[in-house]
Amino acid sequence: MTMSTVLAESPIAHEADKDYHFEDSPILARQKLQESNARSYPRRLPLALKRARGIHVEDVEGRTFIDCLAGAGTMALGHNHPVVIDAIRQVLDDELPLHTLDLSTPVKDRFVQDLFAALPASFATKAKIQFTGPTGTDAVEAALKLVRMATGRSTILAFHGGYHGMSQGALSLMGNLKAKTPLGAMVSQGVQFMPFPYDYRCPFGLGGVPGVEVNLRYLRNLLNDPESGVQAPAGVILEVVQGEGGVIPAADMWLRGVREITAKAGIPLIIDEIQTGFGRTGKLFAFEHAHIVPDVVVLSKAIGGSLPLAVMVYQDWLDTWQPGAHAGTFRGNQMAMAAGSAVIRYIEEHRLVEHATSMGQRLRTQLLDLQKRVPQLGDVRGRGLMLGVEIIDPHAAPDPLGHPAANTALASRIQRECLKRGLIIEVGGRHSSVVRFLPPLIITAEQIDEVARIFAKAVTGALTGA
Repeated sequence: MTMSTVLAESPIAHEADKDYHFEDSPILARQKLQESNARSYPRRLPLALKRARGIHVEDVEGRTFIDCLAGAGTMALGHNHPVVIDAIRQVLDDELPLHTLDLSTPVKDRFVQDLFAALPASFATKAKIQFTGPTGTDAVEAALKLVRMATGRSTILAFHGGYHGMSQGALSLMGNLKAKTPLGAMVSQGVQFMPFPYDYRCPFGLGGVPGVEVNLRYLRNLLNDPESGVQAPAGVILEVVQGEGGVIPAADMWLRGVREITAKAGIPLIIDEIQTGFGRTGKLFAFEHAHIVPDVVVLSKAIGGSLPLAVMVYQDWLDTWQPGAHAGTFRGNQMAMAAGSAVIRYIEEHRLVEHATSMGQRLRTQLLDLQKRVPQLGDVRGRGLMLGVEIIDPHAAPDPLGHPAANTALASRIQRECLKRGLIIEVGGRHSSVVRFLPPLIITAEQIDEVARIFAKAVTGALTGA
């Protein structure tokens, strides 16, 4: 099936073909031989891609797939969207310098104005922006520097299950131990971890409102107990919906409580919107759900319209650092800024925030219906078009805290069965047992139904071997 056929005939899918041998491609063979052992996605998604448009990608063998990974949420408008391509071409046609460090251009100025206009006025009115290196990790590093310099303190409060990047500074904030343990002591010390309000596996054994209330009480006590052992922090960093941690949405009540506590204590609140930003959760920015005003917001992924770009936007009272305190060669990507402006305008003009809410609810409803028939689907959760299904073993003994046993093997089989049927999804969360859906925001109702249909068949295939 050609890509042109795919685009003309939607929805599409191919049924499971037991003769598929994804790893047989010579490109994949060379990748395995020549690329680092640290490569990750190709181990679970052994694909060599040659073409993409919208929500579809095509591999070198001519097989087509619905992409519900979308560059880990980077491609808000899907692959090669016309407004993104036009914006990039315009930069080239205008002969703009493609590499400008932090010098200004009309394209950069337009991007900043578009971004500030998109942010809530309560936050943007007194905001400053720092362009960082072109990754979310570097934006997080900049945020750590900023709050430490502004407060004169060093400790950072982070949360179990958090993911903020893979540099050693950002890695020190990560909940997952797998990437940290081989390194021994972290370069960035002074990180104190707190429990995240993970309703399905509440660390306090409560869940719901009682779990949130106890969580907030714990935080208040830590900050006010003169013998807590934790020095006054320079900042608190969190994700409104933990992505790599397993698509765990924080309750609005909890976010408001954290904001109240940190504001009263004079502690900057850093919101990591790297994966949730730009409409992903059904708000343009995820912190808007709780109607809070953070001190710092870090942005990347969708902000560059699929090209590398990252920024940190923060309240001006924090702007105490000196010139050159944070720099980076590739922070002036003009094509990414032009593409980012195009994405912001398209999202707003076509009401994609509301569309993400509607399509997310449509998929969630079908996943909940499937859950009623399949007890291995332990929890269905998320916000907007950022959804996760936690896979469990209902027949195994609960873990030491009484929570259902995670089923890593089944989650992996479901991912593989989806791939055979033409659907790309990711796994993550505790024990890699959460199946994740991050489709482009332009996905249609018919395509949502096709994703749900393929997923249901893949679950059956993973359970029965059929």
